[in-house]
Amino acid sequence: MLVSLALVASVCIGETFAAGEVAFIMQLGALLEELTVARARAGIEKLVHLTPQTARVLRSGREEIIPAEQVKIGDHIRVLPGESVPVDGVICAGLTSINQAVMTGESLPVDKTVGDAVSSGTVNQFGDFEMEAARVGEDSSIQRMIRLVQSADAGKAKIVGIADRWATWIVIIALSAAALAWLFTGQIIRAVTILVVFCPCALVLATPTAIMAAIGNATKHGFLVREGDALERLARTKVIAFDKTGTLTCGTPEVVAVQSSSETFSPDEVYRLAASAEQLSEHPLGKAIVSCCRKTGAALTAGA
Repeated sequence: MLVSLALVASVCIGETFAAGEVAFIMQLGALLEELTVARARAGIEKLVHLTPQTARVLRSGREEIIPAEQVKIGDHIRVLPGESVPVDGVICAGLTSINQAVMTGESLPVDKTVGDAVSSGTVNQFGDFEMEAARVGEDSSIQRMIRLVQSADAGKAKIVGIADRWATWIVIIALSAAALAWLFTGQIIRAVTILVVFCPCALVLATPTAIMAAIGNATKHGFLVREGDALERLARTKVIAFDKTGTLTCGTPEVVAVQSSSETFSPDEVYRLAASAEQLSEHPLGKAIVSCCRKTGAALTAGA
């Protein structure tokens, strides 16, 4: 309101340069705001890219690759190693390990077998499997998570409401001051000057822009923020409890101790034989046994 009045009043009194200057500053501020929000949205767009684009659907004994959005509930889908799960469903054949970090934050893959549920956007580590689609399209887990982050409203933060209330009072004070200046001095240019100077755009735009930028930056680092008010509460947090592997740790399992329940084999022999058996394994625990055993300098038996 103040900007519009300042522009119109400046033009009316012939101060076109001042009107152009105000308009330029406002456009520059709007451009900076758009750039900030665009950078914030970039983190959310990363979630969109995690959405699988195609699916291997088994129909009439044949495998067809179709767009993921065309998958129907009840379709049987084959997922190969390294591929993302296209939709939510239940494994009906096969044994594998699924990286669910995108959904749960758990860095270690989770073993899955027949009857276990799998979520869209998660990654199949090794071993192909077949699954039956249970939730597809916009109802899938990854799509619901994307909508959740996109709906994060910076306006829910209390500080935004405070800024809006102060901006309202600034408008009232500015209009009153401009009217009094014109009344007592009789110079409209002084009233226009007050309107221009009092423009509270920075106060109104800065807070929601900063919150949206924070939400986008958190998303880039794997943190999903549901609403701007959560950021304010986080500033007052005294204690934080972490329960996910990989949040404070490297997320890589390591062998810390070896015990043998047999008197025939020593712990070192059990360790060496277990590592020899796991040499070709793709399982993260098998890889950890082999890697840690090699660090100790133990010789592995091929084909054990």
